[in-house]
Formats: sequence, structure tokens, C-alpha cells
Amino acid sequence: MSSSMSMQSASGFSSGTPGGGPNPADEQTEPASTLSIFALDYKKHEDIKHMLDSNKDNLKLEAMRRVIGMIAKGKDAADLFPAVVKNVVSKNMEVKKLVYVYLMRYAEEQQDLALLSIATFQRALKDPNQLIRASALRVLSSIRVPTIVTIMMLAIREAVYDMSPYVRKTAANAIAKLYALDPELKEELIAVIVKLLADKTILVNGSAVQAFEQVCPERIDLIHKNYRRLCNLLVDIDEWSQVTVLNMLTRYARTQFVDPNKTVEDDKNNFYGDENNSKEKSENDDEDSLEKRTYTMDSDHRLLLRCTKPLLQSRNSAVVMAVAQLYHYVAPRSEIHVIANALIRLLRHHREIQTIVLKCIASMAEKNKDIFGPFLKAFYVRSSDSSHVKRYKLEILTTLACATNISTVLRELQTYVLSPDKEFAAQTIHAIGRCASTIPEVTEACLNGLVGYMSKKDETIVAESVVVVKKLLQINPVQYGDIIKHIVRKVDKITVPQARASILWLIGEYSERISKLAPDVLRKMAKTFPDEEAIVKHQILNLAAKLYVMNAKQTHLLVQYVFNLAKYDTNYDTRDKARLLRALLFQADKCPALSKHAKKILLASKPAPLLESIVRNHDQYTLGTLSYVIGQTVPGYTDLPDYPLEPSDSSIRNVEVIRPSPSQDESPRKPSSSGKKKSTTDEKFYSDEEENDENEGTSTEGPDDEDEEDEEGDDDEESENEEEEKSDEDEDEDGEKPAKTINQTDEYEQLDARSPTVVDNHESSEENDTESEDEEETSASEDTTDGEGEEKIIEKHTLSFNKSPSNIAISGFSMATTTEKSIAEDDLEAFLGITTTSASNQQSTTKASVRDDLQNLESLSTPSTLTYIRQYECLNRMTGQGLQIQYRFPRTPFQRATNMVHIELTFTNTIPNNDIRSIKFIKSKSGVNIQGFSDIDQLPGGASIITSIGIDFNDTTQAASFDISIGGRQLATSISIPCHVGELFQPKFINEKDFNKSLSSLRGMHEITGTLNVNETQISKFNFTTIQTKVVQCANVSSVPSSSGDSTVYRFSGQTVSSKALVLIAIQLNMSRSTINLTLNSDRIILATMLLKEIQQAISTIS
Repeated sequence: MSSSMSMQSASGFSSGTPGGGPNPADEQTEPASTLSIFALDYKKHEDIKHMLDSNKDNLKLEAMRRVIGMIAKGKDAADLFPAVVKNVVSKNMEVKKLVYVYLMRYAEEQQDLALLSIATFQRALKDPNQLIRASALRVLSSIRVPTIVTIMMLAIREAVYDMSPYVRKTAANAIAKLYALDPELKEELIAVIVKLLADKTILVNGSAVQAFEQVCPERIDLIHKNYRRLCNLLVDIDEWSQVTVLNMLTRYARTQFVDPNKTVEDDKNNFYGDENNSKEKSENDDEDSLEKRTYTMDSDHRLLLRCTKPLLQSRNSAVVMAVAQLYHYVAPRSEIHVIANALIRLLRHHREIQTIVLKCIASMAEKNKDIFGPFLKAFYVRSSDSSHVKRYKLEILTTLACATNISTVLRELQTYVLSPDKEFAAQTIHAIGRCASTIPEVTEACLNGLVGYMSKKDETIVAESVVVVKKLLQINPVQYGDIIKHIVRKVDKITVPQARASILWLIGEYSERISKLAPDVLRKMAKTFPDEEAIVKHQILNLAAKLYVMNAKQTHLLVQYVFNLAKYDTNYDTRDKARLLRALLFQADKCPALSKHAKKILLASKPAPLLESIVRNHDQYTLGTLSYVIGQTVPGYTDLPDYPLEPSDSSIRNVEVIRPSPSQDESPRKPSSSGKKKSTTDEKFYSDEEENDENEGTSTEGPDDEDEEDEEGDDDEESENEEEEKSDEDEDEDGEKPAKTINQTDEYEQLDARSPTVVDNHESSEENDTESEDEEETSASEDTTDGEGEEKIIEKHTLSFNKSPSNIAISGFSMATTTEKSIAEDDLEAFLGITTTSASNQQSTTKASVRDDLQNLESLSTPSTLTYIRQYECLNRMTGQGLQIQYRFPRTPFQRATNMVHIELTFTNTIPNNDIRSIKFIKSKSGVNIQGFSDIDQLPGGASIITSIGIDFNDTTQAASFDISIGGRQLATSISIPCHVGELFQPKFINEKDFNKSLSSLRGMHEITGTLNVNETQISKFNFTTIQTKVVQCANVSSVPSSSGDSTVYRFSGQTVSSKALVLIAIQLNMSRSTINLTLNSDRIILATMLLKEIQQAISTIS
């Protein structure tokens, strides 16, 4: 678009008219009852609808620009769908393109309305403009209804033969959607994928491979004839398609080539493994030594490595990681070092990228330390690094430590121990212990240093030092007897349970070396036994048992006393352990065989523990995959296949040989020089393919270079026409080439250049719309249910039904149940002007009388005490580092602010043995007013805490976002809580007279109606209970008592939480016509419209 057009569009957004002046529609007066903000919003949509219904293309274009602008800003424009979809038949290309952009965004949400225009979409598939054809196909594939599967299949088949590569790319992207809708079409889709894989346009290659990976990844034979071409064109494909192709080629190489690190001698050992040939093998040692050093790599294997190496310089970190993964799994060890520089360069990116890269480096360094040895300083920890980055850098430094650089590594680690981040300091001590266990030369020095850390004032450092020293002492306890005595003297000063348990284990295990100190330690532990943690109690019991078998005479009474304390302990594990040890030591008649060997059982030699890597369990997954990152299998993950014992025949990839393109003056028709005899038909086939390759020339740059397209403009059209004429001449010369195979030539390698700027804008809009579409799908799946699925959700999440809900006050995160009070009581108190104060006896008396009056009213009509409470997740345990947060709407007033929606948050620590400390609310991010929760000092492992927040949604369903911190560090992911439209209301208790009075002032533009047609059998099942259940399920409103005696009209009332705007709901049953009439009156007509749709959908499920 030109700059003048952009400025005109911008002025249109701000002023409402193309000329920049005031919009006359905005100056019209509104009724006094309408709020100004609401009136502007409502009129803006009315203005757009009028503009879309006009006969002038300039007004339609301006309206569509405003609609797309609303979508780009995150505003919901779904109510404009009927007005927009009518313009899909517009003859103005600019309007039609914007309409298709809108339809791609909302086609899945409004499937019924989109289906009404399916004939228009089919006609658009024949449109001369390639963008219209591609957009129509994309919209058609977005309507995921099984009834149009046949239409989609026909559209994809036709699009595959389209002259525009952009349309063919769109067809490739639609294949996966169609396969997900109907997997039985797999064989037909495979035929389409074969055609797309053979496409010579780089714009199509990536999407074709993506469709192959999602539909038929096991059909590796489809890649054979395209392998060499994909390798050569890999550099020119767009970045994200490069990632897909690289992953596919990695899997292909693992199935077609042998292990490059397997020498010839390994094969001979397997083949000549029997003893009869051992003499012959020993006689030919010299010849075998020559063969051992030789490895002949397949030429196609070498082609893959050579073509992917330049991609290590890519600006896209995902591409660099994909190449590094390929080299790690496919390249010889002598060539893997080329990836080191590229991976180190990625450490300058954002912390999220750093975390993934460092984790992959840690796994690579385990098998190939020499690769990253020269870059040791790149893994030094900075103060600005995140906790995950620090942890992985520590892991890499420990892995790369060797005898030559251990002094440098230890000096660096000593600095980290003094870090103010205590968790990081504890991890550093663990890393020092790993160095001591893997490098014997520094074991003693590390032990002395760790013993020195036991004198620090910080309990975390002392505790971790004790645990690590305990593990190291098991390697050679005889040599370090003095250190054991030093640790025993620290038992009274150390309070961390894990450290105390480690000390007690050391005393019991090596009690013969400290025979004078051990009984005294047991005496002290017996005094504090009831107050100790479970892990410490278990080690006290172990110590008592071991001292009894070593010196029963001196410790008999003390051991009996400890066992008696454990016998009545509250922890059943402690009681069971005490019962087991008592039977082993004191009840020899019950188990004589075990009691005889009690000393051997308790004091058996134990292997020294291994200080393991933090990524030790992740090597089972393929490097760089999501399963590898999170450490568990995710749906869709497949392991990388093992190398075959024998390589595949390279001739299967000889179908197309990519040669350097000759000059245009040279004759493109040369017979194949493979040296093999072929039939006349084969010679013509290969000749045609070579002709296509050579005619292609430099066109493989293709449509990916969008900037060059913008500059060249009409030149592309001329070159395309020249190519078409040239192709026609070639076909005349061949004579045998059918017209249907014209798409195999390269005459349309470039994008249609008639509107290159629109192509750029369309593609960028497509990406934004796709992201917005995913967000809308998520919210739609949470907020809307229908049919049987809805009933299941009600059964699962209803906490209290037909009962008065209990108000749970959270103070200091301890739940205290207050006096039970229904929603209707609260409304009646507010209606009568009564304030609740527990200290006033007079008000208590009034309150009691109010409740008596309420009970009399309840005899006339059942009050709206039904609750429908669903629970949602706003932070999963993986993103929250073990912390899971769920929220629900309890439908009770928020005590700190009456204009805020009350939301209960449930914090759950999903890590059993790890406490989460210092959870704090930081700030709101979405611009809405949020009353945060109180700080949570500690959340034990496996425990849950319920707290409350209040959010002023300002009568909108826009999600509210806020940040929290865990352990003093802000969580990278913001917490987002969208509000269901029904939760924006609160009950408003009024009688029928007041209902009708308020209704008279909310007529006209404040009223919206709807009709629901049902059959006679279904309408007979409608009564007040069933209708009330469905209405309260959709919205937090109360029923209005009926005094007229009309049993066919049901009324409900409520008000918005934020602005207290009244909403009135009337449902009338028409038995004669089998219809249900719904009427909603409110100042907030947008909310009323959304609520009407949900109530209609809920009532329609009554059967």
C-alpha cells in the first residue's frame, strides 16, 4: 500500500471519515439513559454495518479496513460476521481480499454462517487472482465440518495443479487439516503429497514436506527421488520450512545410511567373530589396521552434510539447532566440531533460547567433550543469567572439567558459592562434589574445601556441604576418619533436616570409628525425637539399630526408649520402620533366620553413590524436541530410528540428479550419461526432467525474496510470459508431452507479480490471524459447550447444586467457613439497605427478620441458589516450574471492592519433596484494575492453598493479565484470566413490579430478542426448574418471584459487577407454536447479545 493510502486509513480509524473530519453519525444525540462510552462503541459497529451494506466500494473498503484494524488490536469482531460475509461476492479486489482475511479469522467460530457461503468459496477457487484463490482454499479448509470433506478434497486436487506456487503452497498446508478431519483419505492425500514433493518451486517444498511429516512420515520411499533436490535447494527455502526439512532429512539419513563412526574393523569383528577364524585374523593384523582407518562415506550422505553446513550461519536459532541436531546424530565425530561456534553464538540470544541451547550442549558435551573444551569461558555464569541458565552452565562446566583445566573450573566455582542466590550456591557445591568424584587428583582438596564451608553461617550452604561430603566419604571412609568426627560435632548446630539425616547416617555407618561419640549423639537425638522431621526420625531409628548390634550392653535401654517413642509417632512410615527393627533385634523367636544375621543386614557394605547429571534422564529423547526439553514423552513424539546394518542402494535416488545449471546458450537436451542401457521411453523421460532443471536457471530464488518482487514489478510478468511461450515451443518440439503435465515445467516458478505489495501484506496478516485464531479457539473451547458434552462438564465441576453456597474467607491462607448465606439473601439485604455487622445485636435481629421474610418469598418461587462453577487452569506445572494455578468464579461478592469480580485461585505445588517459597503478586499487565492476593511465604510439596483476587473487567470479556514472582524471580509467563460473559453479572433481587418498571426504561435499542423452535415432546419437559438450571448455568443472576400466576413466563434479573448496569431476562413458552421466546434488556447490549446466544444454546440441550 502507498503511504498516502496508509495515512488515509489511519485518519479513517481516528476520525471516522476518509477526509479526516468529524463523522456525522458520531454527532447524533443519544437518549439520556445511554452512557457515552457505550453509545460510541455501539454506533461504531452500527456505522460499520451500514457501510458494509452500502453500494459504494469505497465505503465497504473503509469499513473492512476498520474491521481488520479492530482484529489487529485484539478486539472481537465476531458480531460483524453476517455483514462481512455478504461482501464475499464483491467485485472489488481490495474488498474481497480483506473479506477473506476476516473469514480466515472467524470461519471456524461461525461455521454455520460460513457454510452458507460455500458456493461462493468454490467459485473463488477459479478467480484470476492467485491471492483470492489461495484465500478461498484456506477459508474452505478452516470450516472443519465432515460434510464438506469431499469438496475440500476436490479443491486440494485442483489447487495442486494451479499455475501459482502460492496456491500450491496453500494446498499443501490444507492437507494436514483435511487429514485430521477424515483420516480415511490418507491414500488419496498421499497421491497429492507425491505431486507436491516433486514440485520444483522452493515456496512449495517446505509445506509439502510438512504435509508429508503429518500424514505419512513412515513412507520414506517418497523422499528417494526428491532427496538430492531438497538438499541442494535447502539454502533457498524459507527459514521455518528449513527446520521441517532438516528434521525430515535427519530421519531419512538414519534409515538409509550406515553409522559413520562405525569402522570397518567393527564390521569384521561381527562377521569373523567365531573362534575358527581367530588365527586367520591375527595373521592379517597389518591389513586390518589399514582397513580400520578407512571409511567410505556415501556420496548422498556427504551431500547432506555439505548442503546443511552453510545453514549454521542462519539468523534463525531454530535452523541452527536443527543443523546441530543433524550433525550430532548423522555426522562423523571428526566433523561435529563445526557446530560449536554456531551454538556458542546462540548464547547471545534471549534467555529462553539460551536455556534450550545450553541443555542441548550439556547432552552433546557428555559424549564429545573435545567439541566445547576451547569455549570453556563462554559457560561462565553471569549475575544477569536466569536460574535455568545458571544451572545448565554449571552442568556444562562440570562436564568439561578435566585434569588440565580443573584448577580454573574450581576457582570459578568457589566464586559462585558466595552468590546471594542460595539455591544457585547449593547447586555449585553439588557441582564441586561431582568434580571431586570424577577427578581423583582433586578429591582431597575438594573435601577440605567443603568441610570449610560447614563453618559458614548460611544454613543452605552448610546443609548442602554436609550432604555432598557424606557421599564423597563413602568412596574412601578409612582415609577421612577425622572429617567424620568433625562433621559429628556439627550435628547440634545444623537444623536442615536433609543435612541432619546425612550426619546421622554417617554416624551409624561408621560407628566403629567414633565409638565414643555415637552413643552420646543417640542420647541427644532421643530428647528431640518427637520434634524432628520424618527423614531425621528414620535415621535416628537406623542409628539406634546399628549401635545396638555393635554395643548392645551400653545402648540397650536407650534403643528401647527410642523404639517406644516411634511406636506412637503420628507418621505411619516411622511406626512401620520401628516395628520392623524391633522384630529384627528384640523378637528373635518370630524371625530367627533374620535375627541371626541382623548385623550383616544393617552394616552391609554399600556402594558409593554417584553424583549424577541433571540431564541424565533426558538422553532417551531426540535432541532438540519438546520431549527432550520437558523430560517426558509428549503426544506425537517418535524416537529417531537406529542406523541400518547395510546402507540402501544409492541408485534409488538417481531418479533426478541435480547438476550445475548450464548457460542458456547450451543445448538442454543431452542424453543421460549414467552408462546404463535404458529404453526409449526412459530416455525421453529423463531428458524432459533435465530440460526442466536447466530451463529453471536461477529461478529457485523464487517467491521467497519478497523485497526483490516489490522492486521488479511488471518485469516478473514479462519474464513469466516469455517462459510460457518458451515452454509452449518446447512442447511443440517434443510432440509427445501431454498438455496436462504443464505444471511440471518451471514456467510459473515465480509468484504472480500483479500485486506484490498485497502479497506481503496478506502473508503478514495471515500470520497474525493464525495466532489470533488459535487464541479464539482456546477461549471458545473453554467458554462454549453444547449437547452432551455440556452436561458432562456440569456433572464434573458443580461443587454445590440446589444448596446455599458457603462463603470461604481466606486470611493468612487458612480457610475459615463463615455463616452460610445464599445469594438471594445478600441481594435482599442490599435491597432493604441493611449492612452486615456482627457486633450489632439490633442488626442481627433485623437480619433474622429479613431471612424470615425471605423464606416466605421462597414459598412463592424457588430462589436462584443454583451454582454452576467450573475450574480452569491459568498456569500449568511445566511453565510454572512445578507450580500449578487454577481459578474459578465462586459467584460471591469480593469483600475488598464491590465493583470487582471475585476469583478464587488454587495454588498447587506438584513437586512432592520440594517447597516453593515466596509467591508474590507483582503487577497488572492488561491495564485493568486487579486486587492481588496476599504473599505466600511457603507452599509445601504436594500441598494446595486457596486465595482470592478481585478483577474489574469493566464489563468486558477481555482477559486480565498479571505477573507473579516465585522465590524473588519474576515468572517469565504472565498469568492470564479471561472472564466468561455470565460471570460479569451478579444477582439483583427485585419483585415482579419493579421488574416491569425497569423494563419500561430499557426498551428499543436496549432490547434484544431471540426465538427457539422445539418439538412438542421437548416443550412438554420445560418447567421452572429446568429453565432456571440452564439460565443460572450461563449467568450469575437470580429469579424474580412471580405474582401474576402465569406459569409460561419466567423472569430473571441481575446487574453487572463493574457498573451495576441492570440486565433483565424474560423467557416465555408458547405451547401452541412449540416455540420459546427470549428477551434480554440491558444498557450493555453487547454483553446481552453474547448472553442471549449462550442461553439459547443451553436451553436447546434440554431433551
